[in-house]
Amino acid sequence: MSSKFGFVFLVITSLALTSCAQTGQVLNSVPNPFAGSGKPTEVAGIGVNSFLWRASLETLDFMPLDSADPYGGVIITGWHSSNTAPNERFKATVYILDTRLRADGLKVSVFKQTKDESGNWITSGVDPDTEIQIENSILSRARELRIRTLR
Repeated sequence: MSSKFGFVFLVITSLALTSCAQTGQVLNSVPNPFAGSGKPTEVAGIGVNSFLWRASLETLDFMPLDSADPYGGVIITGWHSSNTAPNERFKATVYILDTRLRADGLKVSVFKQTKDESGNWITSGVDPDTEIQIENSILSRARELRIRTLR
């Protein structure tokens, strides 16, 4: 039960963080209590493009989330098997590489395993087009999110 709470907490925290900054710019300046001068210091926002971040989480929301680092821009899912193909499972890693909404600011890696006759999971090849399709889906959703903020 606590792992479900942790997952929900992580998702809510991630969404809250991503809604704070759109492009990773400085959010605000606050006094640093440990600095002797009392001058404001900058507090950095999310380290990657928030539209790509949110779109990645939304696109892969059917897969269990293993880890998400909004500052480093890495999302790692757990293994997912569909009901229609229980003898194969997939895992994905998304790398958000830029603070700008750009096609080359995103890299998706997909991993596949299939069960052999004895029930062991064996690494299988993934069609490279699968990664491109997921990237395109994330980019399309990120553009939609961006357009919504312009209205």
